[in-house]
Amino acid sequence: MRRLIVNADDFGFTTGINRAIVEAHSHGIVTSTTLMASGPAFDDAVGQAKKLPRISVGCHVVLIDGEPVLNSVQLPTITEGKRKPARFRDSLKSFAARALTGHMDPHEIEAETTAQIRKIQAAGIPVWHLDSHKHTHLFPAVLRPILRAARACGVSAIRNPFGPRKPLKSSDLLGRPDLWTRYAEVRVLRTLAGKFRDAARREGIETPDGTLGIIVTGTLDENLFRAIAAIIPEGTWEFVCHPGYNDGDLLQARTRLRQSRETELRLLTMPEIRKLLTQSGISLISYREFVTAKASP
Repeated sequence: MRRLIVNADDFGFTTGINRAIVEAHSHGIVTSTTLMASGPAFDDAVGQAKKLPRISVGCHVVLIDGEPVLNSVQLPTITEGKRKPARFRDSLKSFAARALTGHMDPHEIEAETTAQIRKIQAAGIPVWHLDSHKHTHLFPAVLRPILRAARACGVSAIRNPFGPRKPLKSSDLLGRPDLWTRYAEVRVLRTLAGKFRDAARREGIETPDGTLGIIVTGTLDENLFRAIAAIIPEGTWEFVCHPGYNDGDLLQARTRLRQSRETELRLLTMPEIRKLLTQSGISLISYREFVTAKASP
């Protein structure tokens, strides 16, 4: 059996993204979303989520390119010093280097992750799973404290950010040099996949079999989605997406994903895409259903 969780990231980033996620859930294939606890449109997202009883909400843990819930005095190794308002360090390359060389305090990561989860829970939204902005939890030094925070907060699932071994066909990548570059980067990071599974298992946190869509972020179109659907293996997999409206708020935000969000929204709400999944024998489920099924005897 093949099951697919379609998760929309960045809930709470802008009201236009919130509106798009609601549409992609109500009229499309999105089953889950992850909420940014310190996102500028957090309150709007909470209000929208409470109107959607079937959507499964998780926490989009932000440790880079954003503002923390805690103050910078409590987070000296992961924020930009005395800057006000407090901000995380913005460079993914420098974050990766510090994560791999032990230059971040795991207690700070655990405390900030806990604060983000608790803020969502305090707003009356159950947190069914975790993932992280720019997939920073794939690094073991970041993953371990995030898993401890998840367990302490009663969250029992986390995104597995590693894709299937069978990649997209070369014919699907031809003419897209940006995809070749990202594919190479993802293949290098795949060496961390075993450590990820072992760490999650030790903490008793469930994960799907892996994630699809990371490589094509920002370039997703109908042809690429069809190519991805054709290689989904047996098991439970997550498809990562970023629907949104390229409005004034998004134009002022710090993100590389702008027009691509509207392209994804159109794709996610196409009746043909739902029909494709049905005809391919792929069942749509949410993280809530995934967690509930795992908890059943």
